[in-house]
Amino acid sequence: MVFRFFFSVIIVFSFAASLVSAQPNSTFRYDVKNGIDVLAAQSFGLVEGKKIVLVTNQSGRTRQMVSTLEALQQSKTCTILSVLTPEHGYFGVQRAGETVKDSAETVRGIKASSLFGKERRRPSKETLAPCDAVVFDIQDIGLRGYTYLSTLYWVMDACAEYDKPLIVLDRPNPLGGKIIDGMVLDTAFTSFVGIAPIPYVHGCTAGEFALMVNGEGWLTDDATSKKARKCSLTVIRAEGWQRWMTWEDTDFKWIPTSPHIPTADAIRGMALTGVYGELGLLSVGVGYTLPFQMFAAPTLNTALLLEGVRKQNLSGITAIPTRFRPFYGKFANADCNGILFIFTPDGQKFKPFSAGLDFMLALRTLQPELFNPKNIAENLKTMFAKVAGTDKLFEMLFVKKSSDEEIRRFAQRGVKEFTELRKKYLLYD
Repeated sequence: MVFRFFFSVIIVFSFAASLVSAQPNSTFRYDVKNGIDVLAAQSFGLVEGKKIVLVTNQSGRTRQMVSTLEALQQSKTCTILSVLTPEHGYFGVQRAGETVKDSAETVRGIKASSLFGKERRRPSKETLAPCDAVVFDIQDIGLRGYTYLSTLYWVMDACAEYDKPLIVLDRPNPLGGKIIDGMVLDTAFTSFVGIAPIPYVHGCTAGEFALMVNGEGWLTDDATSKKARKCSLTVIRAEGWQRWMTWEDTDFKWIPTSPHIPTADAIRGMALTGVYGELGLLSVGVGYTLPFQMFAAPTLNTALLLEGVRKQNLSGITAIPTRFRPFYGKFANADCNGILFIFTPDGQKFKPFSAGLDFMLALRTLQPELFNPKNIAENLKTMFAKVAGTDKLFEMLFVKKSSDEEIRRFAQRGVKEFTELRKKYLLYD
């Protein structure tokens, strides 16, 4: 009897364990390793004996929260010549668009130089000349408008021109790898907030993006051959990550990648509100304690706005009415009626760009006077076009007054083709 009891327990336990492993997004946490963890497990063999230029910020860390810079230094396998940082600097102190002064930061005895600014988005020949390889390790957030992919692009371009190998230490996409949402960028609107013809929510890791840039010939043309440059690229994959996983499934701790991305939910919020916040019609929570997780204005009728999107599919999003007072930014120090977005991550069905558009379309029906193009400043129109990746979305919303369905169809322009294209570069199941 005792044997039969324990045998039954073992069967039940095994069955339960198999259920857990088969259930995406359960409370079970998976053993995911970043590229730097994999490199460490390989005894740093790929960089042994090399002089390295490291492109990173405070988000580049091992699973144990050791910075990539420290991990490389402690390995004593390579020499770090210099540290290059993206927008916001190494520690994420600078706000969006703010220039970081040269050598304004020192990290573990090395002066960090910025790759953000009109004249210095690309590593110089002098910086790369003494190195044997460039290592890139920055946590991206999975949105085209976030500038870290642009920094990666220009690092690739410089490595291609100056014949330096690039090693990308890959990391999970915190939004998961299945969501593709928002129109593909029109290359006429290529900028630092939209560097490549990919959707706004692209579902790629930084490593997959780098492979795509190389494979599709998206780097600038070589002056001699008149052909697109190619970078000598090695991607060290993140182990254990699967495309359905969201940030919570990795069990990693989120390190703020910039001042207004303090949490993984801020990423989801930016995917939903970020583009439309460029219009200046509403506060999106920047300047309050929940950046990008709100739509708000002093005179907003939140009940009617919520009613306007009631029939739309807001999978993974709970929208609730609230009030708050921004400390700075849009409507600073004014009491605002708002909608607070609470997210239930779902790597399969969550469509944040589309959901944000649904709210804008409902707002257009509710308050059409806001959608007079003459009321939008030219600099806001320009920035909206850059972040959206096209000027046609503004034209359809404000000028032509296109139908809701026509705009929704346009907002998925190129998504099907991109989904097929990216299959060639996917590193994860």
